[in-house]
Amino acid sequence: MTAEHYFSAEPTTPAQRGEIEFNVAGRDYRLAVASGVFSAGRLDPGTAVLLRKGGLPTAASTGVFLDLGCGYGPIAAVLASESPLVTVWAVDVNSRARELTAENAATLGLANVRVAAPDEVPGDVVFDEIWSNPPTHVGKAELHALMERWLPRLAPSAVAWLVINRHLGGDSLHAWLVEHGWQVERVASQKGFRVLRVSRKTG
Repeated sequence: MTAEHYFSAEPTTPAQRGEIEFNVAGRDYRLAVASGVFSAGRLDPGTAVLLRKGGLPTAASTGVFLDLGCGYGPIAAVLASESPLVTVWAVDVNSRARELTAENAATLGLANVRVAAPDEVPGDVVFDEIWSNPPTHVGKAELHALMERWLPRLAPSAVAWLVINRHLGGDSLHAWLVEHGWQVERVASQKGFRVLRVSRKTG
């Protein structure tokens, strides 16, 4: 495991490549991974819980989704595979992560994935769903800034699905989101991870 943080925009460690395999909702996935990218050795346990417990879209789903902090693209791959009519923006600050996500989407034939750096997403794009296993290790201030930047881009009736390690601030993020006017439901708690469904308050 490299000591370099996966939140680096330009990883300097050599890209030691590999592959991981996993199954979600009855589909098998094989994705290219590389060092210098989050959870390159396996499907991250939090991501696995999110994909198992979150409300995955269906083949009939439409709209624009965001995979925030996409890494090498497991969430984007699942969303785009399950819902071919949806456009999935896969966003990450890490250039190596973006390259891997684009490669994996191409290998899987997912033309509905758009890979971008955060500043490359047009300002007028709003999202019908946001999915994220956000980078808790960057600290609360950075994590809160990430939420403040992207959650307001949810469409009025849209939802965000987040997974947070309970020991790395899952409950405090829940409370912080409520304090900032979001409706938050903990839909699952498994293997130390909280899956949160976040939406705008109604009424």
